[in-house]
Amino acid sequence: MIRKIGLFCAIASLCTPAFAGLSAPEKAMATTVEAETSRSIALLEKLVNINSGTANLAGVTRIGELMRAELEPLGFTVRWVPMAAAGRAGHIIAVHEGAKGMKRLLLIGHLDTVFEPDSPFQHFTVKGSKAEGPGAGDDKGGMIVMLSALRAMKAAGTLAKANIEVVLTGDEENVGDPIAIARADLIAAGKRADVALDYEGLVRDNGRDMGSVARRSASSWIVRATGKTGHSSGIFGANAGYGAIYELARIIDSFRRELPETNLTYNVGLIAGGATEQTDAEGIRASATGKSNIIPPVAEARGDMRTLSDQQTQRVRTKMAAIIAAHLPGTSAELSFPKDGYPAMAPTPGNQAILDALNGVNRDLGLAVMPPLDPLKRGAGDISFVAKDVDSFAGMGPYSEGDHAPGETIDLDSIPLQAKRSAILMSRLAAERSARR
Repeated sequence: MIRKIGLFCAIASLCTPAFAGLSAPEKAMATTVEAETSRSIALLEKLVNINSGTANLAGVTRIGELMRAELEPLGFTVRWVPMAAAGRAGHIIAVHEGAKGMKRLLLIGHLDTVFEPDSPFQHFTVKGSKAEGPGAGDDKGGMIVMLSALRAMKAAGTLAKANIEVVLTGDEENVGDPIAIARADLIAAGKRADVALDYEGLVRDNGRDMGSVARRSASSWIVRATGKTGHSSGIFGANAGYGAIYELARIIDSFRRELPETNLTYNVGLIAGGATEQTDAEGIRASATGKSNIIPPVAEARGDMRTLSDQQTQRVRTKMAAIIAAHLPGTSAELSFPKDGYPAMAPTPGNQAILDALNGVNRDLGLAVMPPLDPLKRGAGDISFVAKDVDSFAGMGPYSEGDHAPGETIDLDSIPLQAKRSAILMSRLAAERSARR
């Protein structure tokens, strides 16, 4: 018997003092996660090898079908929400009803990737303890961590009483339009929840695992400048003025000099001007014609802006409008914001409380404390749509590198690591009474 106990401890690594704080079900969850790692990686390979670029509606739908097949046996009621009205495939909504009056958890992930069928990067390839593949980390790896944690909870008996809603969007990488339709179901789920956990990737800073209690917004802007055209010999004169390109250059450089503040970034991603200028309907291709001896009558720039709060967004937009209003002679310009984009997930005491709870899990697993991540070090995400309504935390997925580019690589060892953290954290949170009820 002693030899059997010793063997169990060696395999599960659960009999050391570092794990003394774990309950019996929590130890069982950790054991299940480790035992099912090969299964998790095999499912990840299957998901990655099915292209689900946002515009590949059939591919996104197929990933949704596979996720349904995983969630239903765990006791979730799963439905597919078509998003044809927003020009996208749809979302998976899965609900597990547990004990009444206890906290309701919202788990967020996404079915799509940035890699469309015409991308040369299409296949899952294992390279030792790592693997390359489109969406291997973002966010198919995140969905694998989620499933691994839920299976462990079911095996340990903690899922039975847990109130959990899963929302897997089909258009996180390129949100459908209008956003009011594309994100209506996610926002509604946030209003029902007590805690939201986002399964996009874990961030490591100088080798240290970090916790994301804040994410910045992402919105786009357009500046279109106009001027009088004519022979270049008249430039700067009272009749001709400065032309559209000088006006646009003034505006862009003024943004650079006058807008800077903490947690704000703004980028110019596309610019064109001349005698004629045209940007395509998607806003990603611009063309212009002109000559060196013609004063250009039109110029356009497009970019994005990222802020940490809605208040900061409005403040910066007001500054931008004031800069644009100070026209050079003979010119004019207009500022517009074509899409609302992603709102900000501002840092709150409730968000920090989730990180504190996660660090309690880390302590009991013998892992290092995770400090809060500087929000400048990660982009926007779906969780921001619910952050105004519910305490939120991002980064429950695996660690990966090179996301959104050929060669995206997932650290396979981070799958069981994050699944253990997730299963124990969810089990503890789900056992708390809801303040909403």
